[in-house]
Amino acid sequence: MRKILLTILLLALVGVVAKAEAPKVTWDKYSLMIDGRRVVPVMGEVHYSRIPADEWQREVRKMKEGGVTIIATYVFWNHVEEEEGIFRWDGQRDLRRFLSVCRDEQMPVVLRVGPFCHGEVRNGGIPDWVFSKGCKVRSQDAVFLSLVERLYRQIFTQVQGLQWKDGGRVIAAQFDNEYRGSGDYLMALKNIAYGIGFDLPFYTRTGWPELAKPVPFGEMLPLYGDYADGFWDKETKECVGNYYKAFQFKNFRSSTAIGTDLLGKQEEKINKGDEQYPYFTCELGGGMATAYHRRPYIYPEDTYSMALVKLGSGSNLLGYYMYHGGTNPEGRLHTLNEVQASPATANNDMPVCTYDFQAPLGEFGQTNESYYRLRPLHLFMQDYGELLAPMEASFPSPQNVQKGDDSALRWAYRSKDGKGFVFINNYERLQNLSAKKNVELEVCGVKLPKLTVPAGCMAVFPIGIDGIRYATCQLVARRNGMIYMMQIKGIPSTICMQNGKTLKNVKPKGANTPVYKNICLLTQEEAESLFLDSVAKHDVVGKVTFTKVKETGAPRTVKKGRAKVAEAPGEQDWEQAAVYKIALDDAVSQDARHLLNIEYQGDCARLYADGRLVADNFQYGRPFHYGLWRLPAGVKELELHILPMQSDMPVYLPREADKTPGESVKSITVTIE
Repeated sequence: MRKILLTILLLALVGVVAKAEAPKVTWDKYSLMIDGRRVVPVMGEVHYSRIPADEWQREVRKMKEGGVTIIATYVFWNHVEEEEGIFRWDGQRDLRRFLSVCRDEQMPVVLRVGPFCHGEVRNGGIPDWVFSKGCKVRSQDAVFLSLVERLYRQIFTQVQGLQWKDGGRVIAAQFDNEYRGSGDYLMALKNIAYGIGFDLPFYTRTGWPELAKPVPFGEMLPLYGDYADGFWDKETKECVGNYYKAFQFKNFRSSTAIGTDLLGKQEEKINKGDEQYPYFTCELGGGMATAYHRRPYIYPEDTYSMALVKLGSGSNLLGYYMYHGGTNPEGRLHTLNEVQASPATANNDMPVCTYDFQAPLGEFGQTNESYYRLRPLHLFMQDYGELLAPMEASFPSPQNVQKGDDSALRWAYRSKDGKGFVFINNYERLQNLSAKKNVELEVCGVKLPKLTVPAGCMAVFPIGIDGIRYATCQLVARRNGMIYMMQIKGIPSTICMQNGKTLKNVKPKGANTPVYKNICLLTQEEAESLFLDSVAKHDVVGKVTFTKVKETGAPRTVKKGRAKVAEAPGEQDWEQAAVYKIALDDAVSQDARHLLNIEYQGDCARLYADGRLVADNFQYGRPFHYGLWRLPAGVKELELHILPMQSDMPVYLPREADKTPGESVKSITVTIE
């Protein structure tokens, strides 16, 4: 009996200690602070219900290796209560299991709990049955709020014991999304959550568009965003909208380009007083989804440039949407993708399955080029965030220049007490900015040597940091007494020390050979893989045999739907698709990490296993992927259905897309992911 009592006492003490040791999270107008230490986090969006549960731990770890320090995830209402009163927290909908994985991996989580999320989900996540209740959604309608309270109570059953104060990793919650009405509605949501038991270090809302009535100061931190392009634009031309502003240093925190299909034209305004909050983002485009009518192709340079510009403009939390792509779960009543014919958010036809988003980590966890491109910046934010966070941003170059303006170098700097960082961005998506010659920059009384800034160059230079008076190479990390810097392609590396020593035209020697005392200079490629045990090679292991078994039928007429954009093919249209049989040998079908890569010509394609749709693709100039480890056991053959490209479709296709009318399969290969 004494032994049992002692065990109970020890467990109780452990619980008290765990709770007592939960780091204190606070914020001020500059940044978040953990136990009083300023941090500049990297937040990466991943939707747990769009990834099989047995892959969660692996993918969270890859996010950590990419430099992500906070995860954001939506809880889509119709993913968990598609049928009224039937809540599903099973399989990949098991929020508690996902939060437990994040706890085990020491990864903080911001829960975006809706009730409206968007996320390119049917009705923005609100179940169809809610619209039959005669209530006004996203309002203080008593019926609607009663349904929200029931939802929040269910979510809390998954969260209880895993909040930050309990030693768990749930650090914050966001209420609704892209809401423009009265802040009283957002406060009603917060009050419901708080009354149920949510007790978190801070709460958030999207800082766009401007609210009709603000929430009281301090109740919710506004988080902002920017994208390089948007599938939601109704125009089918290249470089439409205000996305070009994402590549300019500016003191305006928000974007006027996000969600124009729902929000319409937006002015450059935020709620009065919001500038007293820290400048955080939650939707910095890690890529972009493809709607049927508009299919942007996002380059790694787009994502990196936007991140660097936001950091140089004063942001102290970079939140990527998305950082990890996913696959929509199957619905019992409907497909769960956004479509024009649904009751709400009916402005775009999205793929049934894929939500790859061209993210740094793709739909199947594949590491894309942007994953590595962003890592040096993320390492810098981790190791130099405490120094960077209180630095004010200054904007010596013109702000709000026109699209493609090439008249001056775009640069900004952040500084405090004689120390600073210079941010350079000579890049804009799909615009050919020229090299800038004889550039002379002065920050904190320090003049940098005259530079030629190459076309497409993006860089961060230190001033008065770690004994360095200035450098024309980029700080990456500071670990175990060593300082790691990255050479900027096209710019000679000069390192001028505070002691008067100047090293000119320094050549990279790698992570193990200092170029001066404790300073190592790396190439960009070396910096991108710094501290990684291995880098994914995506080696091709073989070609796959395929046979055409059915020709295309009569071409469909591409019509515009309710939202006045092109409609995706319906099930009857798919009956006219060309059909190919894909043979999978035993080695391919049984390997745990084999990725199928389909290069095809055509409009769109679907992949079936035993008659079940498992993947789909709107062609936009990149391969159609599928993770073969997700196949049901015993599947030896797949069917690929392709609808042909047609001339003069009201669809935007990027430069890289094959616009040739017709359809064909160019190649099918398998790589090891």
